[in-house]
Order: sequence, then structure tokens, then C-alpha cells
Amino acid sequence: MVPKLHHQKLWGFLLIALVSFTSFSPDVTKGLSMKGSGNEIQKRLIVAGIKSAVSDDIAVNVTAIKKAIDYARTGKADILLTPEGSLSGYTPDFEGKEVRKALDEIVEYASSAGVGLALGTCFYEEDGKCYNQIRFYDKAGNFLGFHSKILRCGDHGDPKRGEINHYAVTPLRTFKFEGVIIGGLICNDMWANPGCTTLPDTHLSQQLSKMGAKIIFHAAYGGRDDSEWSKVNWNYHESNLRMRARAGGIWIVTADSSNPTNLNSSCPSGVVDPNGDWACTSEAKGIQYFSYTIDLN
Repeated sequence: MVPKLHHQKLWGFLLIALVSFTSFSPDVTKGLSMKGSGNEIQKRLIVAGIKSAVSDDIAVNVTAIKKAIDYARTGKADILLTPEGSLSGYTPDFEGKEVRKALDEIVEYASSAGVGLALGTCFYEEDGKCYNQIRFYDKAGNFLGFHSKILRCGDHGDPKRGEINHYAVTPLRTFKFEGVIIGGLICNDMWANPGCTTLPDTHLSQQLSKMGAKIIFHAAYGGRDDSEWSKVNWNYHESNLRMRARAGGIWIVTADSSNPTNLNSSCPSGVVDPNGDWACTSEAKGIQYFSYTIDLN
């Protein structure tokens, strides 16, 4: 039988060893809460957005986006969403070289601020085709890829007129930002407005949810005027944002254009949570900014 004193010495030795191990060994649970560590999903992502007065003047658009980057940097946002066509203008008629130069300027400005981008712009790719895109960049300015608008708008005439004739399409895909799987949709991709949709509604938000996306970045530039039907469109667009977020159990970050600034936008801008509730919204009229911390727990 071991004397009682020996038991005490043995337990003392074990206690010292345990303390030493705890003091000098890596914290094996630290990666579970560290932002963007290893392959772990980042638990929180600060998203920012701007409702800019998108114009066909690229220089004006660059200035507006830089102001939004400044806003995002001040709020320590991880990523900034801009409206559809926010750099090039919402048009297929733009100078490709000018947009490419402006893009380089914006990416450099954002990376120096440590802000990622979900940048809405029309853009000519190396294949010579024009795409209506959301271009994704990480906080160091590395290009992650782009989503191109799929449900392009057009009228119901024969032949059809509208952007369906102007922009090329690529397959739906996801991206990884700070360890989080995200997706992009552009304007009508989300709601398939029957007044301007000649293509089948394939429920792109649901597809992204099934592909593992946790957040959808939605860039819009909807038509608007001061008629009753603009109110109807607003209600339809808002309902779709909320219902599709809830159906997919997915966060939606959405930003519309504010042009013209004297009218309400075509849809709310802000963040919808996976229950279909607004986590934050901006004012319906004028240039607006918003920021929100998404808790992915």
C-alpha cells in the first residue's frame, strides 16, 4: 500500500504538470472563435452597403464608391455592397478601358482600407462579352470571381427588347469570403418580376442556399417613378426579399440605386435575416449608407 504522503506528492506532481501544459500549450479551442481562422467559418461578418445615385459618369461613380469605402472602413466593415452598375453605370454603352482603369483604382482604394467588395458593374471580360456583374474581392484586393445577372430583363414583344440582348451569362456559383460561403444575385435574379421577365424563374436564391451559401449579396437598379405601380413594385420586391430569405434560411444583403434622388428606390436596402425579418434598413429616398454585423451562429 502506498503511504498517504506519497499520494499527496503524486497529486501535486500531476497538478503542476497540468498547469504547465495549460500555460504553454496552444489553446485548442481558440480557432473556434477566431475570425477567419483556418477552415473554420467566421462567426461574425460586418457588412456595409450604399444606395448611390448610379450615373453614366464613371468618374462621378468612382467618387461615390470611394466615399462608401470610407464609410465601411470607419465602421470596420469586412465587405461593402454597391448597387447594380454602380461603377460603369447601368448601361451596356460604356467605355470598357475607362471602366477597367476605374476598377483598378477602386480595388486598390478598398484594399488599402482593408475592405472587401461586392461591386456592381457592367464589364467586358477577356472573351469580349459584356456582363452585368457583381465582382467579389477579398480585403487584400484579390479577385474572387464574379456573378453575372441571369434573369436579364426584357419586354414580351417579338423580337424581345431589353438587357436580355446586351449581357452574356455565366453559371450560378458561390464564393468564399473570410471563410464564409457567399453568393451574388442582381436585381431581377431575386424576384423574377413578371412585368419584365421572359425567362423561367429558377429560384436562384434557393439554389444558392442549397449550394451552401450563408449570405446573398443582392445588387439592384430597379425602375421607378412617382406612379401607383412603383408602390406595387416596391411591395412585390420587398415581399420577395423577405420570403426568399426565409425559404432559404439565408441572409440577404441588398442595395438599390438612389437615382433619381427625389424618388423612392424600387426596393428597400439593408439586411434581411434568415427568418425573413429586416435586421436593418436604410431610408427609401436619397443616397444612404448602412452597416450591420451578421452573426452566423
